[in-house]
Amino acid sequence: MRNFFKFTERNTSYKQETLAGITTFLSLAYILIVNPLILSQSGMDQGAVFTATALTAIIGTLLIGLLANFPIAIAPSMGLNSFFTFSVCIGMGIDWKITLTGVFVAGIIFTLLSLMKVREKIITIIPSDLKYAIASGIGFFITFIGLKNGGIVISNEDTFVSIGDLTSPMTLLAIVGLTITIILLVRGINGGIFYGMCITTIIGMMCGLIEVPSSFIGSIPSIEPTFGVVFNHLDEIFTPEMLTVIFTFLIVAFFDTAGALIGLTSQAGMVKDGKIPNIGKGLLADSLAGVFGAILGTSTPATSVESSAGIAVGGRTGFTSVVIAACFLVALFFSPLVSVISAEVTSAALIIVGALMAMEIRKINWTKLEIVIPSFLTIIMMPLTSSVVIGIGLGFVLYPICLMAQKRFKEVHPMMYLLCILFILYFAFFI
Repeated sequence: MRNFFKFTERNTSYKQETLAGITTFLSLAYILIVNPLILSQSGMDQGAVFTATALTAIIGTLLIGLLANFPIAIAPSMGLNSFFTFSVCIGMGIDWKITLTGVFVAGIIFTLLSLMKVREKIITIIPSDLKYAIASGIGFFITFIGLKNGGIVISNEDTFVSIGDLTSPMTLLAIVGLTITIILLVRGINGGIFYGMCITTIIGMMCGLIEVPSSFIGSIPSIEPTFGVVFNHLDEIFTPEMLTVIFTFLIVAFFDTAGALIGLTSQAGMVKDGKIPNIGKGLLADSLAGVFGAILGTSTPATSVESSAGIAVGGRTGFTSVVIAACFLVALFFSPLVSVISAEVTSAALIIVGALMAMEIRKINWTKLEIVIPSFLTIIMMPLTSSVVIGIGLGFVLYPICLMAQKRFKEVHPMMYLLCILFILYFAFFI
């Protein structure tokens, strides 16, 4: 198994990979609670979605770990589940069964594009500076999510965001957890992020801020209300509205995953000469997860940026993903225990991991204005719009324009011109 996952080549061990897998799971476990809550508002059965969420994460994470040997988790996307419920089902009034069928069709198209290596080619032609900008931007975005989850920054009508109530007990818990984790990391303690979350949870329980679960084992909810419903509504998706929805799922999921894979593999030190080994297999795993997820009964899954927490602890191979999948399997039976993992507990991990990912910013060529402008806007727009796709889109639009302004037409790959036009249309008609 060590040879299969290339432990020696990537300088890792079972202990390091296991710790990384558990850390990523703890950072991502909230999806088991939040995804069912969001999708249930569209009319879906909450218990069935809980089981579908766990099973989709298990299948997708195992696929990307075994096929691509990436230390990455795949789970239902927070952005796409909100789009599914609030924009499509509630906003457009489309039944959740038909919307889920749209997710299924998008997953099939994704899989075909992956097998044809179209997605791989697009990622390959992205200029190196934009790849570093995408990785850095995701870092800023993750940190912003961590600060928000911890209550350290909050919304404000006048300034959009401002400092939160630092005297709030849960916010104080997040700050204490952040401080403990920073101290562990700067002292060079391996697994500092994981240990920080464990200590924070114990402190929260001791102070009465986190409820100690009365039981550890719970029954697994039936998946029957959502399983296979997509096969009964395939003839209902060929309407202008649903075709638009499918296209939006495609665009958002395509570049959401592309951005996350670029950022995470760069953080793990896998990017060599601007290329990501096994990227095609990673994209195929992501695509297949979308197909299985729709059949089981959840919105589009994607490469989870929370995987950066495990990579920061030392995850370097697909064995990390195997451990993550195993944790999701255990969580199916121990749902009461998973429910105590609060956003405040995981906020420190996201804040610190974001800082680590933002280190990629140093690799951008900051001496050339035509590189600086698209790179900077790619970075800053991700946290400001809470969208990886919008940040990538602005970079893809501005990069060709900047080089065209300098009459350097041949230095831009033809595919970049096409993507520039597609994103202009996307911003004009779908935002």
